[in-house]
Amino acid sequence: MHGKTTSSGAGLAAALVTVLTLALSGCSTETTAPATARGGAAADAKGSFGPVDCRKAKCIALTFDAGPAEDTPRLLDVLKEKKVPATFFLLGKNHVLKHPDTVRRIAAEGHEVANHTWTHGILTDKEPDEIRAELERTQLAIEEITGKRPRLMRPPQGRTDDTVSTISKELGLAQILWSATAKDYSTNDSALIRKRILDQAGKDGIILLHDIYKGTVPAVPGIIDTLKERGYTFVTVPQLMAPAEPEPGTVYRP
Repeated sequence: MHGKTTSSGAGLAAALVTVLTLALSGCSTETTAPATARGGAAADAKGSFGPVDCRKAKCIALTFDAGPAEDTPRLLDVLKEKKVPATFFLLGKNHVLKHPDTVRRIAAEGHEVANHTWTHGILTDKEPDEIRAELERTQLAIEEITGKRPRLMRPPQGRTDDTVSTISKELGLAQILWSATAKDYSTNDSALIRKRILDQAGKDGIILLHDIYKGTVPAVPGIIDTLKERGYTFVTVPQLMAPAEPEPGTVYRP
């Protein structure tokens, strides 16, 4: 699935891995950093701010992929207790359909509900009509539950290209990559997950975790507490870009 290094050169290595992933998928699409989006926002931009203005504050976005799952309610309890908004990239089949009450709760508690495709298929391996179906089926399923269609999507494995971008634009979806991940699909060691994220965290960062793995949710309280101690404010991905708004089709990466 997703992978980055945790060495002292994590920032550079993370960027290189993402570039390599995009290159391997045949992607010629440029990426835009959240800070760049903020800086280029028009004077009348209507993006909604979170608890702070990220042009001035030290912000970071916490995101979760591939849920909801059985541990997601416990994660929502943690986020509610610590007053932290997050962004959830949800899978349609066997997740959104299986846990509609959790999807409803994610939206009701102020988190950003986003699209992670229907089956986690690699979009760059699919024909245009298959790409559209992967995204649109999830859009419709989420809208049926929450009353609102997502405006963000995360391509599985970060693999995107011009065709994916074109279809995403047609469906009103901005594409969101990441700057920090714990490889939590490869370990249930919560202490290690926490360390990997803390080693990679940076201003305007986007943290990638998965609420479907056993070691992840127990790591979240420590991640939140330590990053707050370091002066970070947690925001959703759109709040990270405010006053800019996510632009459909654009690929965002810190």
